[in-house]
Amino acid sequence: MKLKHSPIRFDILTLFPEAFGDYFRQSILGKAQERNAIAIHIWNIRDYTTDKHRTADDVPYGGGAGMVMKAEPVLAALQDVLKKTARIPRADKKIILLSPAPKEFSQERAIRYANHRQIILICGRYEGIDERVTKFIDEKLSIGRYVLSGGELAAMVVVDAVSRMIPAVLGNATSLAEESYAPAQSGPTLEYPQYTRPAVLNVSGKKLRVPAILLSGDHKKIAEWRQKHTKTLK
Repeated sequence: MKLKHSPIRFDILTLFPEAFGDYFRQSILGKAQERNAIAIHIWNIRDYTTDKHRTADDVPYGGGAGMVMKAEPVLAALQDVLKKTARIPRADKKIILLSPAPKEFSQERAIRYANHRQIILICGRYEGIDERVTKFIDEKLSIGRYVLSGGELAAMVVVDAVSRMIPAVLGNATSLAEESYAPAQSGPTLEYPQYTRPAVLNVSGKKLRVPAILLSGDHKKIAEWRQKHTKTLK
């Protein structure tokens, strides 16, 4: 897969910036940032409030339970990000609101997003964000048909999945091609089963063995076995 742009920049707008620290510093994402394959910037929406209490939510018009994120601080944060990254053409940016939505994240979307130079992720919270914010975004996106406390977890999912589409992040193009849900002529697939040492695992009186073909050293037969055990999704 050839991508148009690398590195890719992620900008995350959130009420809870501390939620991201450890995850983004670990393993593949941490190393990718060290190699400048990706850049991740966290923006605290409360920094763009204008009152002494740093109020970022209010009661919904029309009544109802819960609170709604105010449009003003979200849009002020977004405009600041756009201003500070003005060198990146608007066509190379993707502005996404993470919220319950008909559009669901997928491997195909991760591939498309990876062709942008900048991904801006706005994390929803509470009962949602003032709908007027949607006038300034490209997509409203969810990661599944369930309810989370906020968009922070969804943002981590998007950053992780999109980053893996960049060859410089994984450091191995073969890993990318063979991953589960990777596009194929027959459709997306689930990767074949994986095993590692020991060859025989003793658990509760049972001997669990690695398939003998994987220990044979016959690369042609191993490739055939893996192909046979790769499942095509419908």
